[in-house]
Amino acid sequence: MTRKASSTVIGTYSTSFSLATRLLGARERQDVRNLYAMVRIADEIVDGTAEEAGCTPAQVRELLDHYEELVLRAPAMPFHPDPVLHAYAGTVRRCGIEEEHVRAFFRSMRRDLTESTYDHDALDEYVYGSAEVIGLMCLSIFLADHPATDADRATMTSGARSLGAAFQKINFLRDLAEDTGELGRTYFDELDGHALTERIKADLLDDIDADLADARMAIPLLPGAARAGVLAAADLFAELSGRLRATPAELVATTRIRVPGPKKAAIAGRAAVAAARMGRG
Repeated sequence: MTRKASSTVIGTYSTSFSLATRLLGARERQDVRNLYAMVRIADEIVDGTAEEAGCTPAQVRELLDHYEELVLRAPAMPFHPDPVLHAYAGTVRRCGIEEEHVRAFFRSMRRDLTESTYDHDALDEYVYGSAEVIGLMCLSIFLADHPATDADRATMTSGARSLGAAFQKINFLRDLAEDTGELGRTYFDELDGHALTERIKADLLDDIDADLADARMAIPLLPGAARAGVLAAADLFAELSGRLRATPAELVATTRIRVPGPKKAAIAGRAAVAAARMGRG
C-alpha cells in the first residue's frame, strides 16, 4: 500500500519526472518516488490547495509547520499510519538522507507563504531549499549502496544541485502565468513589474542551460542504476529549454509549454541507450 501511495502521487503530478524514474533501478525508483510524494504534499499545502479548502493564511502556516514536524519525526517510527510518510521514513533510514536538507526544503516552502518577490540572493536561497536539496537527497538515494571517492562525490554533489536548480528555474518560466496571476509571486526580479522580454528570456535560459551542462558532467559518475533516469530527466528539461527558446516571450508568459508524450518517450529511450554506453566506457 505504501509503494502504491507514493507511485500514485508522482504519476498524478509530474509526467516527466515519473517517466524518468521508470529508468531507475527498482530500489532507487521506489525511494525517489517515496521522497517525491513527501515534498509534493508540502508543496500542495503552500500552493493554494489548503487555501482553496477554506484555510486562512495562519492555518496554512500551521498546517505546514505540523507537516514538517511529522516528516522530521517519521524516520524514528517503525510504523507510520500515513502511507506516504511510512514509505518516506524507510527511504530516509535506508539512504541516510540528511535532516538539514529536509529542514532547508521546508524553509523555502515557508517563504512562499510570506514573500512574493525575490532578488537574486533571495532566489538563490529559495532555489537551494526548494530544488537543490531535492537533488542532494536523490544523490543520497543513488549512493546508498555505492561508496564514492571524495572527488567523485564533490562532482556529483555539484551536478545534483545544478540539475535541481535547472528544473526549478525551467518550471518558474513555464508557470509564469499561474505564479504571477494566481499566486501573486515573482521569482525573477528582472520581471518585477515588467513583462517577459526576449532578452530576459534568453538570459534566464542561458543560466538554465549552464546548470544542465554542469549536471551532465556528473552523470557518468553515477551508479548504473541511476544513470539512465537522471540522463532522461536532464534531456527532458533540455528539450523544454529548447522549446521555451523557440516560443515567443509573450506566449511563454501566458501558456505552459509542454513536451508531447511521444517525444518524451523517444527522449527516454535515447537516454537509456546512452546510459548503457556510458557503463561500457
